[in-house]
Amino acid sequence: MHFGPPSEIFGVDGIIILVVVVLVLFGSTQIPKLARSLGSAQKEFKKGLDEGSADDPQTGAKAAPTPPAAVSPPAPAAPPAAPPAPPAVQVNVESPPGPAS
Repeated sequence: MHFGPPSEIFGVDGIIILVVVVLVLFGSTQIPKLARSLGSAQKEFKKGLDEGSADDPQTGAKAAPTPPAAVSPPAPAAPPAAPPAPPAVQVNVESPPGPAS
């Protein structure tokens, strides 16, 4: 058995068979939808690559440099709250039991 170089694996016959298999699997109505979605996916991918390379720190150029954030002074500390007052205790003073004088 003889195998040719990789460029000869898909010759004209192989491409025709591949197209027929794709037509049978997807049908003639689904192929334009598939091609449209692949085109839009490729466009989004290229757009993402361009945005990613624009933000790359190695190139030294950014899309839009952001100004440093403004630093506000810290708010003054609130004085500590006074400790709560102890609860009022009610004491009943009665005479001790015993003979009355």
